[in-house]
Amino acid sequence: MSSRPSFQAPYSTTTDPTRLSRRKWTQMAGGWSLILIPWFVAGVVSEHSWPVRALLALSVLGYAAVYIFGLFEAKTRDSPALSFAVLGLMAGFWLAMAFGLGAGSGVLYTISFLVAATIALLPRVAGLVGAVVVLGLALAVGVVVEGGIQAVDVIGLVAITVAMIGMFGMIRVNSELRDAREELARMAVIEERERIARDLHDVLGHSLTTITVKAALARRLLESGDTGRATEEVTDVERLGRQALADVRSTVAANRVASLAAEVAGAREALRAAGIAAELPIAIDDVPAERQGVFAYVLREGVTNVIRHSGAGSCAVRLTPDSLEILDDGVGAPASTPAGNGQSGLAERVAAVGGWLETGPRGDGGYRLAAVFAPARPARTAPAPHTAPALGEDAR
Repeated sequence: MSSRPSFQAPYSTTTDPTRLSRRKWTQMAGGWSLILIPWFVAGVVSEHSWPVRALLALSVLGYAAVYIFGLFEAKTRDSPALSFAVLGLMAGFWLAMAFGLGAGSGVLYTISFLVAATIALLPRVAGLVGAVVVLGLALAVGVVVEGGIQAVDVIGLVAITVAMIGMFGMIRVNSELRDAREELARMAVIEERERIARDLHDVLGHSLTTITVKAALARRLLESGDTGRATEEVTDVERLGRQALADVRSTVAANRVASLAAEVAGAREALRAAGIAAELPIAIDDVPAERQGVFAYVLREGVTNVIRHSGAGSCAVRLTPDSLEILDDGVGAPASTPAGNGQSGLAERVAAVGGWLETGPRGDGGYRLAAVFAPARPARTAPAPHTAPALGEDAR
């Protein structure tokens, strides 16, 4: 795919605010340069000799050409040397116009092209300083050529310079806002990709682990001749496969909500199929609703890791309103097992709702995975009101 060079300001990594292609810039700048036609005609019909007339006409054409083509090239190539060369050429052509045609011909106002180029090619502060210097140059030339300059010309030149500074300032602010919007859009895309990757890991890791365990169990049952139980396990494999497909579709559509009750039931079934003794919570009613979703993901990932990596014979899940703890008596994953993204994704999920993840080997053997939240502060109880003794009673 062909790439078009960006219109960039020298000494800066920010993209030029106009972001125009060469064709569009040429059309726009060429349209502005039509303003110079009267001075081109004035140079051709002036009272000077033909060589001088030709030089004056070429000065006007050179001034316009450098503005149209040189300005674009300097910004595209991001070259300080080329930028100063463009500004120098434009200044030379303009001086030739001013001295050849006379400042009184209105040529002073054509300095606006040089002011615009100075602001466009130089960084913000340098551009402002450069614009003031160019304005001073125009005023000095007016004094030298005409022996003085009228107040209206001073006001006009100052107004042009201020207008150019304001215009480019507004364009740069709009460009920065546009860059910020694009950056936010890129961050949103990255965040959405990370969400999908995290959810797919959580969904498929557990589902495929359970399917693998149940398929292996079904094979052993078939080998032992227990076709009835083998059929049940194969039926469960089919159900789990359909459920995993539905979960993947929900994940992509961003409307999947994890259910803690469903994950407890799924964990019981997966551990049973893997031959791991399970100790699971019976009720989840005392868990706050805002934590049930993240606890469901932690339970899914934790049980999946117990089945795949621990070699455990038993697994206990302890649930409180403020924590979910998964304990096993296994040996953990082999040293050669590559690190996955499961626990980092869990840590992000838990941190997003104000908790933290705790992992590590247990002192008496096995492994511990826990999602923990700071316990809720108990509600303050108002002190019992002091009651004065009734009349006739002794105060103690």
